[in-house]
Amino acid sequence: MAKAREKTRSGFRTLVALVLIAALVVFGLPEFSRRVIYPQKYSEFVQLYSKKYGVDPNLIYAVIKTESNFDPNACSDVGARGLMQLMEDAFEWVKYRMGDDREISYSDMYNPEYNIEYGTYLLKLLCEEFGDNETALAAYHSGRGSVNGWLEDSELSGDGNALDEIPSDVTRHYVNKVMRAYEGYNNLY
Repeated sequence: MAKAREKTRSGFRTLVALVLIAALVVFGLPEFSRRVIYPQKYSEFVQLYSKKYGVDPNLIYAVIKTESNFDPNACSDVGARGLMQLMEDAFEWVKYRMGDDREISYSDMYNPEYNIEYGTYLLKLLCEEFGDNETALAAYHSGRGSVNGWLEDSELSGDGNALDEIPSDVTRHYVNKVMRAYEGYNNLY
């Protein structure tokens, strides 16, 4: 009789544990996704510069997630720096286009606020120039010159304004990765 009661208690505990795990999966996964998979770190800077430059904050988060996974000290093999992985020539071009006369140098791209400000301004310029997120992201990754050349190729762009196909596997992968992250942010927030 004692063995039967112990077996029933053990079965009940197992059932309760399974129900609790199922509840955590069903109700806790969105919060887990928000905090861990699609975080919104540095939100004070993302929100500030998103509003100032008219760029969707979820696109900024998607670029940061893809570029550095929110590591402000990230440095790529080719020398891109910070959260949004700015190259020195892109930094100089943005600084010029902003008319920024502050004493900010390329070494300041490890500073999260400056990096997000400059990266967001770069996204703004590229979105204005190319008119759609995917073509702008291709330019963010491969450079404006490459994308302008691709747009002149009728096999890559039917209208000369947006890319129908990205010829670089690396850039295509990058754009797809950012757009998946962007979709994830849009679905969760």
